[in-house]
Amino acid sequence: MTAALRTRLVELFTWVDPGPGSSHLVSDTSGWWRDPEVLTGLGPALVAPFRATRPTVVVAPAVTGLMLGPLAATALGVGFVPAHKPGDGRLPAGPLTWAQSPPDFRARQVDLAVRADRLGAGDRVLMVDDWVATGAQVRAVRDLCAARGAHWLGVAAVVVDLPAPIAAALGAHGLLTPDDLA
Repeated sequence: MTAALRTRLVELFTWVDPGPGSSHLVSDTSGWWRDPEVLTGLGPALVAPFRATRPTVVVAPAVTGLMLGPLAATALGVGFVPAHKPGDGRLPAGPLTWAQSPPDFRARQVDLAVRADRLGAGDRVLMVDDWVATGAQVRAVRDLCAARGAHWLGVAAVVVDLPAPIAAALGAHGLLTPDDLA
């Protein structure tokens, strides 16, 4: 990742206080999506640690992953498969393969699905997302890959907030940590 991209990611990020009754600040990454230099640089920066592993497809969960996934896939010259959530109202037609995450940072379990005919044996999967806080959705996507016979390579995220042993077990690589955004 270039120093300029790193600087822009930090500059364009803010923490927002959602108001009374909230126990924590909320991340606002919307500045990233508005900046054309960030959009140009994100795909290549995310995939750089994985180029040598030769991914054949990028998988990313709704919602933010649906923006980052195609950027990463384009940088690799491979296809993209969205991982859908049932509550987003956009489930595709056709047979789906489902997996459920362990509890995430909000103590909720997330159901994710891919079209069964879009991911299969022989695929080498790189997952992409904006923020990996617990690895819960990463585990669900890894389970989807296993169910479809695909080979899991790891996950690239803009921000990775995992203990080193968990990051290593999931093959997680991040461009930033939460400390960079403090």
